[in-house]
Amino acid sequence: MDSRELLRTVTQAARNHARTLYHRLVGRHLPRILAVTLLLAAARAGGAATTTLDALARENARALVAVACCCAAAAYAYAMSRPRPVYLVDLAGYKPAASHEATRAESIRRFGLAGDFTGESMAFQRRMMERSGLGEATHFPASLFALPVDMCLRTAREESEAVVFGAVDELLAKTGVPPADVGVVIVNSSLFSPTPSFTSLVVNRYRLRHDVVTHNLSGMGCSAGIIAIDLAKHLLQVQINTTHHACMQISTQPTVVTSSPMQNVQRSTENITLNAYMGNYRPMLVTNTLFRMGGAAVLLSNRRAERRRAKYQLMHTVRTHRGGASDRSYACVTQEEDGAGNVGVSLSKELMSIASEAHRTNITTLGPLVLPLSEQLRFLATVVLRRVFGHAAGVKPYLPDFTAALDHFCIHAGGRGVLDELERSLKLSAWHMEPSRMTLYRFGNTSSSSLWYELSYCEAKGRIRRGDRVWQIAFGSGFKCNSAVWKALRTVDGGAGRDAGAWAQDIDALPVHVPKVVPIVDDDDGANGGDGDRHDAASHVRPE
Repeated sequence: MDSRELLRTVTQAARNHARTLYHRLVGRHLPRILAVTLLLAAARAGGAATTTLDALARENARALVAVACCCAAAAYAYAMSRPRPVYLVDLAGYKPAASHEATRAESIRRFGLAGDFTGESMAFQRRMMERSGLGEATHFPASLFALPVDMCLRTAREESEAVVFGAVDELLAKTGVPPADVGVVIVNSSLFSPTPSFTSLVVNRYRLRHDVVTHNLSGMGCSAGIIAIDLAKHLLQVQINTTHHACMQISTQPTVVTSSPMQNVQRSTENITLNAYMGNYRPMLVTNTLFRMGGAAVLLSNRRAERRRAKYQLMHTVRTHRGGASDRSYACVTQEEDGAGNVGVSLSKELMSIASEAHRTNITTLGPLVLPLSEQLRFLATVVLRRVFGHAAGVKPYLPDFTAALDHFCIHAGGRGVLDELERSLKLSAWHMEPSRMTLYRFGNTSSSSLWYELSYCEAKGRIRRGDRVWQIAFGSGFKCNSAVWKALRTVDGGAGRDAGAWAQDIDALPVHVPKVVPIVDDDDGANGGDGDRHDAASHVRPE
């Protein structure tokens, strides 16, 4: 980190501390100080004769009424100025049917049959998949199983509709919220944005009311889920209690949906029908080995009455955009054509370093909001010493211990490299990383929806206890790093029951140990064009 970056870090941290202290003083302590002052003044005046007070009251009755009214108005204004709480009522993850599952060997075989890949490209994809951290039962859309592959607008719509409708149907059934209560819909779609939009698709499917507010986001990449949550938070915090209170958010690699001011459903999924890469440009081949079919939906609410059944309360959202810092940050993840005209998503070799820079900037803002004061002071002292004395002082960068303030970590399952880097930099244990690694293993990279699979995993394992705090971290093109912090309002029962969702059939067999390199063993009947043997989620690794 250069001197300018250090100066910006110190300045930003100082502003964050000042802002946090101000809100704590005004929002928490100032009313108490005023109340104590009034009580002390009343106690001192208590020595006066009762008759004097009675006389004073009679002579200044109008003034006392006016003062009382002013105090009541001030209290009401203060209460109304505070942001409305945003609750996560429930969530649902979509699990495709078993017919969509494919082993790693079958995936490689189908790539070879579908695309015009050279032997070198096939060998590269095989090596990447052996090191990807994916398991033997990730999901593909039917369009990519067909021979020849059926990559067209129709099949892309079919994939997205299956994922979006599947997740939203399950969510509405779990919560019992009627579609008529949905007042806001936010859909995020990074690479697939058809007309009519995904928001219109949801409005039409569920016959939402005519005044529903819709927002259709695109191009936000894997961090879109947190962006949609942040947008939903601002919408819900400015809306008053109304009869129509549901806010539905849906996220996919291409899609996110959010609903109305009282409740919000968030949907995350990955559309890969039109985004499988069929060329031989190596930076674009990586996505074939990582991205898979999936999605999730979340219901948010701003009704205080929903707190009793809600699972979480949204505490903080922090969005960081490094696109203005440098061209390398802006262009490290891009959709483009290769020399042969094949469209794909290109990943830069500098992606990991750029993600680390974005994450450092993000936690500089988030830290003062969640960390204990001792950790904040140690971090600031280290930054100041490095700024004043430089590297000659031998002061190593200090990363605060976020486990002192946060209990669960849901890190976007973008790939093994991303998870390894975050585990190292945040000094997290294998237990903290388990939800992310098992999500990558079981479902692959499902883009923005991976965060909800990870939270659902924590629930299914019975990890969530009342008062626990959950940190969701996502990275996206542009380049962005976004965070959300949730507080658990109640204990969530674990096991393969209602809250297990997409994990119901696999949770008892997980976690499993996934080695750094897992050689791919070809299916016995793969050479004959068969479908190959279906493997369960833990077929090639041992339980931990």
